[in-house]
Amino acid sequence: MWLKPEEILLKNAFKLWVTEKDNEYFVLQRRRGYGEGGGGLTGLLVGTLDTVLDSTSKVAPYRILHHTPDSQVYWTIACGVTKEEIVQHWDWLQQNIMRTLSVFDSSEDITSFVQGKIRGLIAEEGKTSLVLEDDPEKFREALLRFEKWFELPPEEKLVTYYSCSYWKGKVPCQGWLYLSTNFLCFYSYLLGAEVKLVISWDEIWRLEKTSNVLLTESIHVLAHGEDHYFSMLLHLNETFVIMEQLADYSIKRLFDKEAFQREPALSDPLQITKRGLEAHAKSEQFRTFFRLPKEENLLEVHESFLWVPFSHYNTLGKICLSENYLCFASQDGSQCHVIIPMREVVNVEKPDSSSRALTVCVRGKRALRFSEVRDYQRLANTIRSRCGISASPQHSASSEAIRGECQSLINHFEDNPEDVTLMVGQKDSSKAVSTEALMTVFHPQDVENLDPKMLKEKMKEQSWNIHFSEYGRGTSMFFTRKTRDLIVRGVPEALRGELWMLLSGAVNDMATHPGYYTELVEQSLGTSTLATDEIERDLHRSLPEHPAFQSDTGISALRRVLTAYAYRNPKIGYCQAMNILTSVLLLYAKEEEAFWLLVAVCERMLPDYFNRRIIGALVDQAVFEDLIRENLPQLVEHMTDLSFFSSVSLSWFLTLFISVLPIESAVNVVDCFFYDGIKAILQLGLAVLDYNMEALISCHDDAEAVTILNKFFDSVTNKDSPLPPTVQQASVGNNDKASHISVDISELIREAYEKYGNIRSEEVESSRKRNKLYVIQTLEDTTKQNVIRVVSQEVRFSTSQLDELYNLFKRQHFLSCYWTMKSPALLHHDPSLAYLEQYQLGFQQFSLLFSLLEPWTFCTSKSTLSLWVFRLIDENQDGLINFKEFCCGLDTLYSGSFTNKLKFLFKLHLPPAFDLPEDGVIRKSPERGRGKVDLQAYLKQWQNEILKKEENIKDLPRINQSQFIQFSKTLYNIFHGDPEEESLYRAVAHVTSLLLRMEEVGRKLQEPSSPPETKKPANTSAAEESSTEEASTTPEGSDTSSSHISQEAVPDPAETEWSFSFEQVLASLLNEPTIVGFFERPVDIKAKLAQARVAQLKLKANN
Repeated sequence: MWLKPEEILLKNAFKLWVTEKDNEYFVLQRRRGYGEGGGGLTGLLVGTLDTVLDSTSKVAPYRILHHTPDSQVYWTIACGVTKEEIVQHWDWLQQNIMRTLSVFDSSEDITSFVQGKIRGLIAEEGKTSLVLEDDPEKFREALLRFEKWFELPPEEKLVTYYSCSYWKGKVPCQGWLYLSTNFLCFYSYLLGAEVKLVISWDEIWRLEKTSNVLLTESIHVLAHGEDHYFSMLLHLNETFVIMEQLADYSIKRLFDKEAFQREPALSDPLQITKRGLEAHAKSEQFRTFFRLPKEENLLEVHESFLWVPFSHYNTLGKICLSENYLCFASQDGSQCHVIIPMREVVNVEKPDSSSRALTVCVRGKRALRFSEVRDYQRLANTIRSRCGISASPQHSASSEAIRGECQSLINHFEDNPEDVTLMVGQKDSSKAVSTEALMTVFHPQDVENLDPKMLKEKMKEQSWNIHFSEYGRGTSMFFTRKTRDLIVRGVPEALRGELWMLLSGAVNDMATHPGYYTELVEQSLGTSTLATDEIERDLHRSLPEHPAFQSDTGISALRRVLTAYAYRNPKIGYCQAMNILTSVLLLYAKEEEAFWLLVAVCERMLPDYFNRRIIGALVDQAVFEDLIRENLPQLVEHMTDLSFFSSVSLSWFLTLFISVLPIESAVNVVDCFFYDGIKAILQLGLAVLDYNMEALISCHDDAEAVTILNKFFDSVTNKDSPLPPTVQQASVGNNDKASHISVDISELIREAYEKYGNIRSEEVESSRKRNKLYVIQTLEDTTKQNVIRVVSQEVRFSTSQLDELYNLFKRQHFLSCYWTMKSPALLHHDPSLAYLEQYQLGFQQFSLLFSLLEPWTFCTSKSTLSLWVFRLIDENQDGLINFKEFCCGLDTLYSGSFTNKLKFLFKLHLPPAFDLPEDGVIRKSPERGRGKVDLQAYLKQWQNEILKKEENIKDLPRINQSQFIQFSKTLYNIFHGDPEEESLYRAVAHVTSLLLRMEEVGRKLQEPSSPPETKKPANTSAAEESSTEEASTTPEGSDTSSSHISQEAVPDPAETEWSFSFEQVLASLLNEPTIVGFFERPVDIKAKLAQARVAQLKLKANN
């Protein structure tokens, strides 16, 4: 490998290098301790020194130096792993450089020429692969060590590397940590002791930063039940974040089957870089904070001041620019942020270049002034180009009018800072939809009603109107502390739908997708799937006490929204709890708005909540447990097992407390959720437990604790709610309400914010990532136990052997996904399948795994026979093998009787296993999981499996001439390499001859007068003798023996056709003790599994 020329002063520093070749300008050297005469104490010391100092010499012990006769300075220009590699570089220098150097007069010119030539070679090599790395030269050297030490497949992409200590027991090993797309690797070499660690990201259960007495700060990794600690990292936080991102990327890609189609930096696992991961993480934080659509990516960040008109001062913060949004967030603790969609921008002006300021004018006669922007000119041009605003002075008349309007607004704004009336925004007029919010239909507000509750409601509305007049209204409204205070006090009924749309970001989704919902409703109308069946079942269970859902108006709207969403996102489809949440959304938002609110909740605010495994809710429950330990130590001391709170709080998270609180109180919780996200639910959960602390501590069992919490929720009221009793949800425990003091929801929420408002969203997200690994691995482990329990009833493998087999099978499935986004396992993944079929193998992956586990030597990864095995055990002929099918086939070959093993081999040469399709492609079943599930068909299939009887050998069809020839070849292939190979070959030849004689005799008895048959016995006899003699003298392999059988022992198929039954073949082979003994020889399953575990990844690397 060519290296960037680096200067060294002593070519034999400390006698660590030995010169092998040299000439006037170049020296080829070998590292002492390597190659001939290597080893000993010198080798140990040199190897240790190379590893600790991260020297390339550890993996590339050969190098070439450049020098000139009149200089003592040497330059490293190449290194090599093997002598052959370095000699190739040496020869290239001799042929291409040496002659040219003679024309130069000075040493400086010679050195400059050589350096330029080497740099050119390096640039040519790294033109494609290393262009995105921060330091391509250093990265090339690290990549060389990574490939040499860990022997992973060449497709594996190294992302970054760090020097660190790995704690093996109580002894630290200084070495290097390598982080790649699919693996965490560590290498250390100290005084002859080599430590090598390779862990795939999908095997990690825990990844967290820890500290204790021995290790001040380290990274803890839990995998395969073993703890690994990495410390002494120069950039520990950076290392941890990259590890966290790679683990999360692996989880999403392998378990969630996410393709990252909208994120080019992550769409190809072969091109993952540290820079790409960092950009992805920043974009994710940006979208989460500002509640923007998933399509948005953070493109630019500028530090600046924003003039805040309602406070009359400039606030320091950052401008964040994406494809379609200009956002600002303060950094001075004022909690002020604003979101400006590019579609709302009408012009961008630069009123004062001395203050590096630019002013953005938006619809509604509003302007935002940003000052002290370092690159304000470029930012202004970028905003203009994204908004489609021309920057040239030749504007049209309309553009000039807009410009004049904005300029006058800016001038007035600067001259009269106290006048904020011009900053009043106008409410956006959204596209009308077919229905109104159900609350306005079933509970229209009586304007003349002046009871205390309605008066308080009017006061709330007035407070919000004042807020709108100061901070703006609509998409470009300022969000501040005052906004949060108003949310905590409760949103007025009339403004709830508008504010939910604004706070969730759904208003932007709807504005950029006009007519989308109507199209979805039309397309999904009349479709019949498993999701639509479940929706119909749950429609009348959604807020049944509310009048809106006792009528066809509400039920029809709910049906349309849920069905349209299931059609939009089949990955989620429909999940229980979505109906309850959507019902509440429909009460306060129009039908189309409710749909987009549901999109915002399911796809952004509560990721992974609404799927079959509700992973997101389980992760947040784990976060909740962590917060309980941190904030409620008294409760933890009394109830050491916090899993009780997980089970009891599941409905809190899934339905945002709607299922446990009366509807008039629950909507206040939803208000806070749309403003603060899951943080609001966690805070309220802590407040609920804190409020009931004494009662929970004194309870004796879980049932008593559940009763306490249920009574508490029944006592929660909303004293300010203007809703009449007919609309308010009836409490389950009304009879006991007198014994429990009522709690006002506003007070409970206020207390939650006061006590636990210091919980930061960043900490919640970090805790989510940390707990997600453990939750997913726990679910995976549960799935494995379920699969093993089902499969163990049909095979003779022990539980531990099935556990090993499952791990191998699952890893082989992942190996097909590691280096591509287009593997069949990813493209045909269907989350609706049963857990038994969640992991499946296509033919290529099956062939690789089967070659590691098959008991004989007849199946290689490229063997046609492996295709026949694949087709035989693929019971449903869908071109994919599940774990049960795989184990059943392997069980027959490992532990089956002689008859069953022979029957398996016999069936390999019968249709459908033996007959190949004309195009050579395995048949695929129609895509599953998309249409309506035929439950009757499933029940019938289940019944057939229960009633399935042992296959009778008499039911097997006869094997014809070509099939029998191939069957004989297969037997020869199986016996090849066996210690008793010669006697086994002879036995097969004898059986073949015997069967041919039997067939000939049978034919003669049936047709005694047939003239053509008179020559057959002689030919057959000759063939038998020849085959016997051949088998006994030249058992050189399957090809020789097979060709002999096919050419001499087989009659011409044009003259006659013959066939054998399985009973005939079995009876003949039972007479050969050598063959029977071979098939009944026990297989060391434990050794096979151990070898496969070691060789699985290497086999992929060599293919």
